[in-house]
Amino acid sequence: MHDLNLPIAPLNPLFNRQTTAACFITGKTALPAEVASGVPALVKVVKCTTGTSVTGVPDVSSGGIDFKTINFQTSTKSPLGFALATFATPADPANANLATLQNQLNTYLAVEAGVRSNGGGGALLTQVKSAKFFLQFQIARVQTAQGATLAVANTVSHQLGKVINNAIGATAAEIAQVNALAKVV
Repeated sequence: MHDLNLPIAPLNPLFNRQTTAACFITGKTALPAEVASGVPALVKVVKCTTGTSVTGVPDVSSGGIDFKTINFQTSTKSPLGFALATFATPADPANANLATLQNQLNTYLAVEAGVRSNGGGGALLTQVKSAKFFLQFQIARVQTAQGATLAVANTVSHQLGKVINNAIGATAAEIAQVNALAKVV
């Protein structure tokens, strides 16, 4: 016999802001598993601030880095060109500030989740992903240079493929620059 007075779990707890405090998830569209699985970790480090990051998503901050200060939409360059200029590492990537890169990535991951929750796809999502994948690529370079052993999905070569596949509007020179960076680890 079942107790009919038991509380019913929400169908998708990612959209219950009281449960997750995922202030950056403003829509009702279900997130892909690979995005949804990262939301609990993001909730712990990402805060919503005043203003809008991209259409329908509040501005977000991680570790004191506001998305609005690293928003690709403020540039006349392609998202990849913006990322190359904004998320550069020292000549020896082992000397890069990994915490800063991670906080920058956190803001992009939150914005991506917000865009997807609003049913966003198309060019805006690809542009966000272009910068996000470049940040993941840079983190892979830094971790490799620092001697970390990475899972296949986190390697420089795997992340390079993601960067190239999502390089919407990138120039041949930007692609060449990313390919050159992949060799410096």
